[in-house]
Amino acid sequence: MKEHKAPIAECLVKEIAKPAKDSVSEVVRSGDLVSYCAEEGVRILGEGKFLVSDSFPGNDRTKYCLTSKIPLGVVLAIPPFNYPVNLAVSKIAPALIAGNSLVLKPPTQGAVAALHMVHCFHLAGFPKGLIGCVTGKGSEIGDFLTMHPGVNCISFTGGDTGIAISRKAGMIPLQMELGGKDACIILEDADLDLAAANIIKGGFSYSGQRCTAVKVVLVMESVADTLVEKVKAKVAKLTVGSPEDNCDITPVVTESSANFIEGLVMDAKQKGATFCQEYKREGNLIWPLLLDNVRPDMRIAWEEPFGPVLPVIRISSVEEGIHHCNASNFGLQGCVFTRDINKSILVSDAMETGTVQINSAPARGPDHFPFQGLKDSGIGSQGITNSINMMTKIKSTVINLPTPSYTMG
Repeated sequence: MKEHKAPIAECLVKEIAKPAKDSVSEVVRSGDLVSYCAEEGVRILGEGKFLVSDSFPGNDRTKYCLTSKIPLGVVLAIPPFNYPVNLAVSKIAPALIAGNSLVLKPPTQGAVAALHMVHCFHLAGFPKGLIGCVTGKGSEIGDFLTMHPGVNCISFTGGDTGIAISRKAGMIPLQMELGGKDACIILEDADLDLAAANIIKGGFSYSGQRCTAVKVVLVMESVADTLVEKVKAKVAKLTVGSPEDNCDITPVVTESSANFIEGLVMDAKQKGATFCQEYKREGNLIWPLLLDNVRPDMRIAWEEPFGPVLPVIRISSVEEGIHHCNASNFGLQGCVFTRDINKSILVSDAMETGTVQINSAPARGPDHFPFQGLKDSGIGSQGITNSINMMTKIKSTVINLPTPSYTMG
């Protein structure tokens, strides 16, 4: 994969308008994930358990139990458009090291990059047929794949479709990473320069088209003016244009996505949000926009834009921020900025999200960290170790010993 990073990255630039430098990083990161997964898999799968029956009350030592991990069979992997290589590899590598075969259903936009990536596995010597790749629209082939009796596990990353898949899939293990409305809570004692830098990185990287993007800023009223000015100054420096030119903000993936984002913006405008920049759109290209004084009656306070539009809600207490975060039907990630470690832990404990970042924007990696969502943000936990374990099942062999007729002594 690292040898072929240039052509794969070029596909990402052309297919999903990902900036060139980010596209190369995605491919390199995916290669690193495969290497780590291979080593970790050998360790995990080399471990078994030995149990004896007399450790449970009322039993003699007449049974020995040996447990090991065995493959599930066929894993169906469905990655999203925004990371069609990395989020495919994060499913393929654990499945293969655990001994499974795999069917990959790449996203419609991102399929060419995914096919290039699968070709790398074949070039590396994996037998043909071990990884099957089925391209096509999810609306046409999704049900056939997800309800197929030959599928033994589904790993899906994406949006609302995942909920429908989970209802139809039946009695097989599911790994689902769905949407997020990742909240960034800024306390009064926060380092506001650090917070502003992370809001820009978290809210506007890849034009906000990330599950773990900062989707709402909840800032204490006393520091809100200062924070908003710092973020506005940084937004003004973001470059807007072509992914080939490595611009910070590039076109969103489809016209329907751009229309949805615009709907959220117009709703906020109608209800009195403060526009920190002029709203500007050309086709699928939307200029970065910070919306201040957003209130809970605006759609943007709750819905996931998946674009370069970020709402700021001013709060009068930490409890108010936590309440807004927890009132969401999403619970993927969140973050809190404060210099007080005790407060940060208390806020983290109170936030109903799979991961809380302290003094940093939400992020999925490093790829061996656990990664999971609560509520409508998903089922199960990802990260290399968790994925390998999820893509195996426990097999037990019990050796029954004859009941001793005498005692040795």
